[in-house]
Amino acid sequence: MSTRIAGSHAVMRSLIEEGVEYIFGYPGGAIMPVYDSMMDYQKEIKHILTRHEQGAVHAAQGYARVTGRVGVCMATSGPGATNLITGIADAMIDSTPLVCITGQVVSPLLGTDAFQETDVVGISMPVTKWNYLVTKAEEIPWAISQAFYIASTGRPGPVLIDITKDAQFAEFDFEYKKCKGIRSYIPKTDVDLKKIDEAAAIINQAKKPYILFGQGILLGNAENEFRAFVEKSGIPAAWTILGVCALPSDHPNNMGMLGMHGNYSTNIMCNECDALIAIGMRFDDRVTGDLKRFAKQAKIIHLEIDDAEVDKNVKTDVAVLGDVKDSLPLLTEKIEKKDHGQWIEEFRKLDKIEYEKVIQKDFYPEKEGLTMGEVIRRINERTKGEAIIVTDVGQQQMFASRYAKFKNTRSFVTSGGLGTMGFGLPAAHGAKIGAPDKDVILFVGDGGIQMTIQELGTINQTQAAVKIVLMNNKYLGMVRQWQELFFDRRYAETYLMNPDFITIAKGFGIEGKKVLHRPDLDASIDEMLAHKGAYLLEVSIEKENNVFPMVPTGASVSEVILEPQKK
Repeated sequence: MSTRIAGSHAVMRSLIEEGVEYIFGYPGGAIMPVYDSMMDYQKEIKHILTRHEQGAVHAAQGYARVTGRVGVCMATSGPGATNLITGIADAMIDSTPLVCITGQVVSPLLGTDAFQETDVVGISMPVTKWNYLVTKAEEIPWAISQAFYIASTGRPGPVLIDITKDAQFAEFDFEYKKCKGIRSYIPKTDVDLKKIDEAAAIINQAKKPYILFGQGILLGNAENEFRAFVEKSGIPAAWTILGVCALPSDHPNNMGMLGMHGNYSTNIMCNECDALIAIGMRFDDRVTGDLKRFAKQAKIIHLEIDDAEVDKNVKTDVAVLGDVKDSLPLLTEKIEKKDHGQWIEEFRKLDKIEYEKVIQKDFYPEKEGLTMGEVIRRINERTKGEAIIVTDVGQQQMFASRYAKFKNTRSFVTSGGLGTMGFGLPAAHGAKIGAPDKDVILFVGDGGIQMTIQELGTINQTQAAVKIVLMNNKYLGMVRQWQELFFDRRYAETYLMNPDFITIAKGFGIEGKKVLHRPDLDASIDEMLAHKGAYLLEVSIEKENNVFPMVPTGASVSEVILEPQKK
C-alpha cells in the first residue's frame, strides 16, 4: 500500500527498509530537505555528524568492514560531494560496500554552473560500481533499492545517488520494493565443475603447493569453507594485507603476509612452489613485484568472483569463477587429504632467518629509542588477538600488518589499494560504531593523523571509546625510508614540525599521554586500555625505524631484502 510523502521522507523511509542504522554525514543546502526529514526518524536511524565529508565516507568504510553491512554516508552538493571522492575511490579499489547519497541543485539549474553545482555523477563514474542522478521524487525508492543491491552483491563496492533538491521536496505515492535482481547485472556466475576438476588435479599432483588468499574470503563470508580447504589440503597459506583475518594468526598453515613488506618466506616461496592457488585476491603489484619474474615455475589456479581480475596481471592455468563460498567446498571435496609438513618446514627455516635479522631487532631493539614493532608487540600481548586493529597508511600500517595477531574475522581495517593517508582516524570511529563491544585500536602516524585530526571532535561527540596509538617519529616515515634507501638520505620535505598532540586531544575532550622512554611504555598501554573513553597514546619513535623485509620497486619477490644494502 502506498503513502503520499515528500522525496526527502522517501529517502529516509527507503533507508529504513534496507535496515540502515547509521548515516555518517555533513549537511548543506542541497541536501537540507533530507536532513530536515531526519528529525522524524531519529528512533530508527542515527546520524553521526562528522567534521569533514571525507571523515564521513571513511567512517562508513570502517563500519562496513567490521560489520559486513553496507555503509551509508551523506553530503551536500559541490564541495560536499567532491570531498567524498577520495573515500569512494578507496572503497572501490578495496571492494567496500557503500551507498553515498548527495544533494544536487534543483533540476532547472543543472548545467548552468549554479552555486555549489558539480557534476558529481560524472566525477564519480570511474570510482563507483554504479551511480545515478535522481531528478524526480518517484525515482528515489527505485534508485536506493538498486543501490543497496549493487553495492552488496557480487564483488562489493561503492555506489552514489545524487538527488536534486526539487526531487526532495516533491510529493508522490511512496512504495518500496527491495531489488532482487537486475537483468543486465549478474553478480556471480555458476561454478564450472570441469574447472573444479582441473584445479583439483593440479593440487593433488603438486609437491610444493602454495595458497595466496585475500579479502575475497571475508567478503564472501567463506572463512569456514576456507579453513576446511586449508586443513584438508595441508597446504601452507599466505595472505594479502586485506585478507589477514580470513585465517587465525596462530593457525599452523598460516605462513604470514605477502608483498613489499611481507614476510621473507612467503615472498621467496612464490618462486619456489610448483602450484599457486590464489583465492579471492587480485595479484596486486605490491604482492607480485616484477610480473615477468613472478611464479613462472608454478601452475596458477585462481578462484575469483570478478572475471575482470582473471588473467589481468598473472596468466592462469585454471580460473574458477564464482563466489568462493560456493567454489571452495566443491574444490575441497575433490582434493586429497595430505600432509605437506616437509614443505612447510622450508618456510619455517626462512622464518628463523627473518626473526634473527629483523623481528628480534624490532621487538627487542638495542637502540635507546622506541620502535613501532615493540609497541605493537606489547599491545598484542595485552589484547590477546581479540581487538579490532585499524591503521592509517605508512610505516605504522606495515608494522601493524606484520605483527598484529588476530583470532577473529573482520578484525583488521586499513586502506589497501589506494593507500589513503587520513583514513585511519575516521575509519576507527566507524569501526567502533559498528562493533561497540570490541576494543578498537588505531595505529596512526604523525603525518596521517593531521589529515583528519578534526574527527577527534566526532569521536568526542559520540563518546566512542577509540584507543588511538600515535607513532610519532616527526617524519613522513615511509617516504623518509625510501629517501634513506634509494635517494641517498636526501630528506626533502618529509620532516614534520608537529603540534602538541596531547593538548589538541584534550581540547577535544579526549584524554591522552605521551611516552618518551621504554620503562614508561607498559604502564601507559595499560592505562590506555583501562580508560573507559577515547584515549590518545602518543609514542615517540626512533627516527630511522624502517620496515623490513622489503621488495624494492621493480624487483622480483625473490630479491626481498632483510636489511639496508651496503653501498
